[in-house]
Amino acid sequence: MWLSDTSIRRPVLATVLNLLLIAFGAVSFTRLQVREYPDIEPPIVTVETQYRGASASVVERRITQPLEDRINQVEAIKNISSESIDGQSTITVEFTLERDLDAAANDIREAIAPVITNLPEEVEAPQVGKTEAGAEILMYLNLTSDRLDPIALTDYAERYLVDRFSRLPGVGRVRLSGGSRYALRVWVDREALAARQLTVNDVEEALRRENVDPPAGTVQSLDRQFTVRLTREYRTAADFEKLVIARG
Repeated sequence: MWLSDTSIRRPVLATVLNLLLIAFGAVSFTRLQVREYPDIEPPIVTVETQYRGASASVVERRITQPLEDRINQVEAIKNISSESIDGQSTITVEFTLERDLDAAANDIREAIAPVITNLPEEVEAPQVGKTEAGAEILMYLNLTSDRLDPIALTDYAERYLVDRFSRLPGVGRVRLSGGSRYALRVWVDREALAARQLTVNDVEEALRRENVDPPAGTVQSLDRQFTVRLTREYRTAADFEKLVIARG
């Protein structure tokens, strides 16, 4: 009875309360999701690794299996499936419904971190992505520049754009395709190598050994310490032509 008594004694208050209820109801109605079935899509995390030039069997043995062994140690996994093709390994991990997607992705990153150092040197770092069942590509962005060449533009996108887009709310994965990366091809003169009793493996080893900037020491002051690095002069094709393969 108090509701009717209050409405009679204070009609203005009763009118305001009714208008507020109508306003809240209208706002809730516009945001209410109507579905025949509830949203029960499981959280899914994918791990993609590029191993350019390797066959499917090599990718399976040297990439997929070591990563799967580590991923199996993560909690609340419902199912794991993998696909190894020429040059690429894809591992799909499905978690239970109550598993938080962000936490699951972080656990997988921590699980595979110790294995990354044991992968072949030519392997690119594994990319961990968060997706949902039935997720599709929703947007394509095209990058152009009047000042940067394709190689520099690709490097800029990898350094500054991919991570920022990945942190946006609702973004599961960001892929970079069509980019150009710097590469230097070396054609070997087999007759010249044979005359010097060298092999292609010797050339490859020399390239790996010399094409680095090793530390040369440190310079210390009272409150600072600076690392001195030895800069190698291998920047162009002409520089690599002067590379010493072996001494003897």
